[in-house]
This record gives sequence, structure tokens and C-alpha cells, in this order.
Amino acid sequence: MRKRVVVTGMGAITPLGSELDTFWENLKAGQSGIREVTKVNKDDFPSKVAAEVTDWDASLYMDKKEAKRMDLFTQYAVGAAKIAVDDANLTIDESNADRVGVWVGSGIGGMATYEEQFRRFMDKGYRRVSPFFVPMLIPDMAAGQISIQLGAKGINSCTVTACATGTNSIGDAFKVIERGDCDVMLTGGAEAPITNMSFAGFSTAKALSVNPDPNSASRPFDKERDGFVMGEGSGILVLESLESAQNRGAHIYAEIVGYASTGDAHHITAPAPDGEGAQRAMKQAIEDAHLSPSDVDYINAHGTSTPFNDKFETTAIRSVFEDHADDLMVSSTKSMTGHLLGAAGAVEAIASIKAIQTGIVPPTINYEHPDEECDLDYVPNEKREATVDVALSNSLGFGGHNACLIFKKYQ
Repeated sequence: MRKRVVVTGMGAITPLGSELDTFWENLKAGQSGIREVTKVNKDDFPSKVAAEVTDWDASLYMDKKEAKRMDLFTQYAVGAAKIAVDDANLTIDESNADRVGVWVGSGIGGMATYEEQFRRFMDKGYRRVSPFFVPMLIPDMAAGQISIQLGAKGINSCTVTACATGTNSIGDAFKVIERGDCDVMLTGGAEAPITNMSFAGFSTAKALSVNPDPNSASRPFDKERDGFVMGEGSGILVLESLESAQNRGAHIYAEIVGYASTGDAHHITAPAPDGEGAQRAMKQAIEDAHLSPSDVDYINAHGTSTPFNDKFETTAIRSVFEDHADDLMVSSTKSMTGHLLGAAGAVEAIASIKAIQTGIVPPTINYEHPDEECDLDYVPNEKREATVDVALSNSLGFGGHNACLIFKKYQ
């Protein structure tokens, strides 16, 4: 028998704030976390804006010595995990440590560490490269450090599936609990990609918006969209078997009921025509949840503000939901947070859960010019009060990775 799995804690480090309540208040108010980029010299790149975390203080979550041995993406992950564990009122000790696991991914890993240490190597030779270079760089260290810092001794794993990383991580962690291998999982994604090489790579790939106005650069589904805006941060969920949550009297935000992951087998960066892989992911997730398409009330779209993604994701939604597509509320919170790459799906899962919990659907801001090829209800520009019993969250990544999660109001 499959175990029921619920969400009992959430933590978010985002361009809209590093406290859960602050993040949600700003998101539902339609506030943008996008500004002129400061972590790279904007004059060196065609893209001038980014969604940076501006209120990060590592000392709130770890001592200075530990922080110096972590890349920023790992710091974000540890901070968000500690927030989530506190939010869940979860104690990890000898009585349960081997039943608490960690599954946290990063799409790129320690890019800032790589660039800094490479410069040292080129300028001063190998002896000046930090002995912590490798454990700071590798993407699995977010999961490793969370386990070390919090004493979680269950399954410890890392997913790297580009922009689908956070969603795949949560889905894989969900399945760990569902099959009974752990009682609790700390799961999500973390990313700190705003570096010269990341900006250079995405710029030459023509993936980033070159709109210099921070207030309009990220405009998912809008006809004037011209690329995504790079963001950073982390989202971590505490997933727990229903039995475990009930036994300790935990607050339950929502139930996670469906997950699927598919491959396009098409192209290294472009989505499959008509979002064929995304279609299959949504269909399989709905089947996994034992629901029908008409049960879904809200979709937190991948919605990157790139021409092909938004067009093909719209086509995929119409294909899966048919007539019900016209009744769906669809929004892209990337219009406010930017694209957090490997952390995007985790932060967007939190937004989906909050929509269920509060009955407020966050908007797609900067939606001003309708596109005939993007013709769904994108909750334009202002939040909407509505009953959300079932929310679906999509993430689609380079390499043809498609991942879909379904959350349901807990009953």
C-alpha cells in the first residue's frame, strides 16, 4: 500500500525575501524581485538585469568558518532547510535520524567557486587552489551539508536535471516516503548562478532577456517576451508520511499526490514541438495522483518568458486538459522571482502549496500584450481569490527533462 505524503514545513531564500511569509506576501502582491544586476558588471553583457537575493545573512544559519567552506548555493540550501525544519517544528535526533532523508539538487552547482579557484590556479599555480575546491563545487554538496548540519542519516541524494532539478528532487523524495524507505524527507533545490561565466554562457545562447528595464524584462506569455531573467535562491520542503505527521501533531500544509518525469529525446536546449514531453509528464502525474484533468484548478507554469517555452507549454496544457483548459488558472511566478534554474521548481512548489492553503492565486505580472499563440487564463497582473483544491506545477529543463508535481488540499 502506498503511504500518503504531506508537506509539513517550507523554507525559501528568494529574490522576494528570505522568510516564507515575506516571500508569499510579495508574491501575491505582484512585487518584482528583479533589479539591475550587481553580481556581474552589466556593461560586459547584453543582459542588464537579474533577480538577486538581497537580504542574505549566512551568520543566521551557520558560523563563519562553515560558511567559508560552502559555495553560496549550498549556503542558501542549508538556510532554507533550517527554516523549513523550524517551520515543521521537527526535531531530528537519535530516535529518528536514520528515517530522515535529504534529496536536494542544483542545476549548475558552485559556479562562483569554480571561477574564483580557476583564477587562482591561472595566476598562482595549483598550490593556491583551495583544498575545499571540489567539495564546494559539486552539486550534491547542498544535500550533503544539509545532512551534516541537521543530522539527517536517511537516504541522501542529489538530482541534476537543469531547470527541472527542484521538481524532480521533490518528486523523487515523495516516492521515497511513499514506498516506505523514510518517514521524512528534506527536499528541493538551490542555485547561485549569477556569475560571469553563467551570464556569458546563457547570453551567447541568446536565452536571457536583453530588455534593460527590470520592471518589464520577465514577461511570461506576453507577446513582447524575449528571454528569461536569471535568479538565485533556494526552496526546501519537509515531506512526511501522513502517519508520522499525525503521530507528532504536525501542521499539514497540503498533500503531495502525483509526480511524473519524462524525456523529450529531441534537442539539448529546445523543447519538443508542441510540448510533447511536457504533455506526457502532466498526463502521467495526473494518473499517478488518481485524478482526472478536470480536477486540477491551478497550474504554476514553467513559464520562462522565452518564445518557444511559453508557446509550447501553452499547447501542451491545451492538449492535456482539452475543454477544461479554458477553466484553468495558470500563472508564472517567474515574472516576479526570475528563473532560479535548479531551484525554480522548489520555490514554485511552495507558491503552489500556498495557493491551496490561502485560496489566493499569484499573478503573472508584466502581462500587457496578448499573444494569439498563448491563449490561456494567465491570472494577469493581479492576484486572484479562488478555491484551489488541486495545483499542478511544471518544470522543463535543458536536455529535454520534464517534471510535474501535483499537490492537493489535505483532507
